[in-house]
Order: sequence, then structure tokens, then C-alpha cells
Amino acid sequence: MSSETVRSTLYLDPALHRALRLKAATAHCSMSQIVNDAIRNALREDQEDLATFVERAGEKTLNYEDFLAQLKADGTL
Repeated sequence: MSSETVRSTLYLDPALHRALRLKAATAHCSMSQIVNDAIRNALREDQEDLATFVERAGEKTLNYEDFLAQLKADGTL
């Protein structure tokens, strides 16, 4: 964990808090480290999703009805 940290209050579901405590004990790390890692991973996934949106911006859109018609024509439905 970084030497500069910010203290924050989180309100967790009791079952999630218990799971977090058990995971921290099992992994020999702090609950804060697990939460920080989870947030980093979620933000990284968001960044990847946004990059994919940019990459696919030029693709032709297909509405749901046309997609179903295409599946039917292909024999999938």
C-alpha cells in the first residue's frame, strides 16, 4: 500500500465484511489492501471497456429486430 493513504468510512453488508475479514486473514494481507486491489481492478476494467467503445465507434449498429431476423436467416433460431 502507498505511504500516502486516505482514511475512509465504508458501510459493508455484514456478510461481505465477514468474507473480507476471512479473505484477508487467509491471504495474510489487510482488508484495505484487498479493497484497494478490487477498486483498481474495477477501474482497469472500466478503462478497457471505454477503449473498446472507442475502437468500435465506427461499426455499423444493428437493431434488435434486424439481429433476430439475421439469426433466423442463419438457421440459429
